[in-house]
Amino acid sequence: MEFRPRDYSAEAELFLLHRKRAETHPLSLLSSKQGNKIANDEIVKYDDPLRASDDNATTSGAHLEDIESSPATGVSSEEVASLPAEKEWSSFTRFMTQRFPASKLVSTTSVSTAIIKVEKTYERSSTGMHSEELDNPQNVTENEVKVITRQDYIYCLREFKDDLVRAWNANDRVTCLKISVKVAKLLKDTSVLQFYPTLFVLVTDIMDMLGNFVWDRIKRKAEFTEDGVKFCSLPENFKLKDICESAKETCHNWFCKIGAIQELLPRIYLELALLPCWRFLCDQPVVVIQRLVMMARGLADPLASAYCRLYMTHCALKLPSCDVGLLVSCINDTNAQLKHFIPAKETKTGNSTDNKVLLVGLMEPAIEYTVKCIFKDVSQRQLDETLQVFGLGRNMDNSQCASIVLHHVLKELPVEVVSSNAVEFLQLIERSNDSSFHQFLNYRLLGLRLCERRPPVDIVDAVMNNILKVIAQNESLDEYLTVIDAYLDIVLQNNLDSSVRTILEAISQQTRNRVIDENGLLSLQSIIGKLLSRYQHLEDVFALSHFLEILDLLVGRPRNIITIYILKMATRNSYIRDPATIELLFEISQALNDSSDFANVKGDDSQPAHLLSRFVQLETLVHSSNGLAVKALKDANKHVNFVKSCIAFSEVTLPSISAQIKQFNLYLETAEVALLGGLISHSDQLIDSAISCLHNMDIKDGSRAAADADLLLSSIQKLCSLLVMIPGNPGHESTYFPKILISFVNDIPWMTPRMRTRILCAILPLLATCSQNRLPYHADNGVFWGSNNVFLGDSAYLHELVSLSEHIVQILVDAIQQESSSAMRGIMALEACNSILSSFTIRDETYAICSKLMETAKLYMSDSNKYLQSTFHLLEEKSQFLVRC
Repeated sequence: MEFRPRDYSAEAELFLLHRKRAETHPLSLLSSKQGNKIANDEIVKYDDPLRASDDNATTSGAHLEDIESSPATGVSSEEVASLPAEKEWSSFTRFMTQRFPASKLVSTTSVSTAIIKVEKTYERSSTGMHSEELDNPQNVTENEVKVITRQDYIYCLREFKDDLVRAWNANDRVTCLKISVKVAKLLKDTSVLQFYPTLFVLVTDIMDMLGNFVWDRIKRKAEFTEDGVKFCSLPENFKLKDICESAKETCHNWFCKIGAIQELLPRIYLELALLPCWRFLCDQPVVVIQRLVMMARGLADPLASAYCRLYMTHCALKLPSCDVGLLVSCINDTNAQLKHFIPAKETKTGNSTDNKVLLVGLMEPAIEYTVKCIFKDVSQRQLDETLQVFGLGRNMDNSQCASIVLHHVLKELPVEVVSSNAVEFLQLIERSNDSSFHQFLNYRLLGLRLCERRPPVDIVDAVMNNILKVIAQNESLDEYLTVIDAYLDIVLQNNLDSSVRTILEAISQQTRNRVIDENGLLSLQSIIGKLLSRYQHLEDVFALSHFLEILDLLVGRPRNIITIYILKMATRNSYIRDPATIELLFEISQALNDSSDFANVKGDDSQPAHLLSRFVQLETLVHSSNGLAVKALKDANKHVNFVKSCIAFSEVTLPSISAQIKQFNLYLETAEVALLGGLISHSDQLIDSAISCLHNMDIKDGSRAAADADLLLSSIQKLCSLLVMIPGNPGHESTYFPKILISFVNDIPWMTPRMRTRILCAILPLLATCSQNRLPYHADNGVFWGSNNVFLGDSAYLHELVSLSEHIVQILVDAIQQESSSAMRGIMALEACNSILSSFTIRDETYAICSKLMETAKLYMSDSNKYLQSTFHLLEEKSQFLVRC
């Protein structure tokens, strides 16, 4: 193969457009005659290819209306939220057992040990005894405390369950009842403490199973004869009149047996398990629940009674209709017990109170579930009645809610009630200051509930005035900041700037000369983050009184997170012109830079480095530096030292730019400026760095992949054009840069055949141009030598160029065959053919390659394709001057 000799000056003159002198300037104002002529001409209509026709627009609009008016498919959010009662109970019990994981050893009394019949038990020290037992030594003597393994306890309960199933299948109803009574008795033993919720779940599972067995048996008697012949089907809401005497008698017999149980707790649990069966004996089972609620008041142990009422709630919901007032009575009874044995915080003393607080924590799930059921799907009338019973009606002064009960009531109340009575609830929280729950968490919850629906400004003002006074008395800085964080949202929602200033001043006073712990720092981080989100401009935030003082309180990771947020605002918003703001941004950027080890940062942790780079606008600095260098070169004095300084600045700044394609383009731009200034060694190093940047580049799949690939291809084509002016480096071989580009094309895994072909089609003309005696363009108007001057008449240089070109042609042909798309393969064949025809003299070898490429293109492209036709005509024209070898 042989390069085609070129005379670029002659070609430029040949293809120069014909010029004709114009009578008037094309941008000058039109004369009146010309204007009238245009006005009288027919109006020309242009078809906008991006605008649909009127018919299409009408159709499209109708289609959109149909979509909007059509019913939505799928399940509504309300249906998804309202899980069936059984699934909700199952989910709740699973959560409860996870919340209170039991230890490997479980403490029990001798009564429980006798029931579960475990062979191996362990003595328990008095230091681990239940607080109530310590208060009553005689009870401890009667019921010795022992411990067994958790697995043994659970295994025994599973055996009880299996025994009950076997007994029921054997029609041994008496044994079933005895097993159920034994299992229910286990709930009397509250010495198991952390294991009690798990024990409750296991026992009530057996109780529910028994209740289902009995229900199915009685219902079958009500629908079938003794011979198994079905004589009726009970409707879902059946009445007493629909039940036959045999079914009533069986049901009555079961409740008589349960009524004969002497111990209170097992009797209540057994009757609750069979509670739905009362529908076979009366039309209003609610009366039965009222009696059971009163019976539960006889349970002295707070933990046992709380979970008994929890099971009562679960069973009451199985009835077709449940009186919410009965559930409210359950909560009021629990509240009365709590007020009796939980002291106020002022009287809190020693270990006994700590044990009681632990006991309240175990009781909390029972309170939470019952309160949630009370306010679920409640009507307005029921809501008003419920609030009156709770003492939360129009006059809350007489309400005596324990803190933990108040917390869950406040959590489940409709937001309208909370918003309209915010001040009253604030006062109620202040009065409910006992050890059952942290008071500051109730203050926090009230603030969060108020944020759900923006209350009127006057209510917000009253709430903020009260909360700032009350919470200021709290000695814990962590709790103080937690509460302030919760109320800041409603202040910002209502644009109460005066309250914002008051809050910042209060925080400044409270934090003065005090150490902030980790939780306090997180609350402070949240407060500052909300303030930054509220304002659009950093200048407005920095101008707030005490803001910068509070910002300085942050340390460690919270400080870095807020700094990153501030830098995001600085880079996202419009230009910042305030000198004080700019200085402050530089200070916090410097602090972030000093606190981060960017050398060992990987992945998402590199965000601070990217933000710092964006804030300083390194790309703009490089552009500006190169622009200054070009201006200096245009000056008559040629400030060479200044140009060298600008190039050196760009060289040290470019590695810090994170965007790889932008970094590559800036390397090329700086290399071009260096060439203009005659700094050949600098341009060599910059191009070397640019090609190294190429090897480290990674274009990932995604919506931007195609655009990034096209941008990179355009930049590589520019690099090839720039390499024409590089005279060559004595330290490298003559084809050093083209060979590196070829290795880049072959080694990069994400390189597609299409992109590989287009890059090689750019390298091929580069080599052909370098082989010419005169180059088409030079740096600095030809003052500096190019490769044609350096290697003039060097046959080894020309041989190396030809050899490398032949290698490229072979890679081109292979790349075209690797393309999976047939249409794209035809276009690639035409591009390669045109590149070869423009670079080489037509000889037999060259003609054979081009003919083969044309055959490939004809296989996959239409004969009427303009690109195919023009390439074919060019090949035919060149073949007339075929040089046979």
